[in-house]
Amino acid sequence: MEIEKEINQVRPFKNEYHKATVNLVFTHNWLQTQFKNFLKPFDCTLQQYNVLRILRGAKKPISTRCIRERMIEKMADTSRLVERLSTKGWVNREASPSDKRLVDVTISDEGLNFLELTKAMDTYIETLYSNLNNEELNQLNSLLNKLRAKK
Repeated sequence: MEIEKEINQVRPFKNEYHKATVNLVFTHNWLQTQFKNFLKPFDCTLQQYNVLRILRGAKKPISTRCIRERMIEKMADTSRLVERLSTKGWVNREASPSDKRLVDVTISDEGLNFLELTKAMDTYIETLYSNLNNEELNQLNSLLNKLRAKK
């Protein structure tokens, strides 16, 4: 559906820049809602899911600072996220041997099991994009990368 219809826009946008901005923000919020709804039955937030994916990919203990640098949402309170994941038994924390002020974090077996349960997320993501073909997805990714390159 056209963005104008989605937001009940009566007057035309000032220009394509404004339309693109509204469209990106609206689509971002729409995607976040889809992911939140998927994860809700698992009592997991998007940020927690992101941390677990980072830890699984790291395959070794990493600091909360390293986790924060890799996160999609940079403003997240990584220490609090790791604390909540630890309470759920999904991560393990240890004092860093090289710097006692740092905490090294690893994903636990329970965390890996949780990610296995949510493996359907991959299929769900593909379903969200099912109206785009591979060429269109490549173009979308290329355009988004190009937009962010202008800093």
